[in-house]
Amino acid sequence: MPTLTPREPEVLQLLARGLQNVEIANRLVISPKTVGTHIAHIYEKLGARSRVEALTAGQQHELLPAGLE
Repeated sequence: MPTLTPREPEVLQLLARGLQNVEIANRLVISPKTVGTHIAHIYEKLGARSRVEALTAGQQHELLPAGLE
């Protein structure tokens, strides 16, 4: 199972809710560039090349709460 930083699952969950980078940045009070960096790290750790692949991998590794899609 991939090891994510404490912030990365938060970003992944907000991606699963359909939020855009700017919306995630506003919600977490960080810059959109930082959100992009977190997403890049999430993709790398999960072996994903897209949001859909990252969310699928997140579900497979039980990194997303049940019913969150």
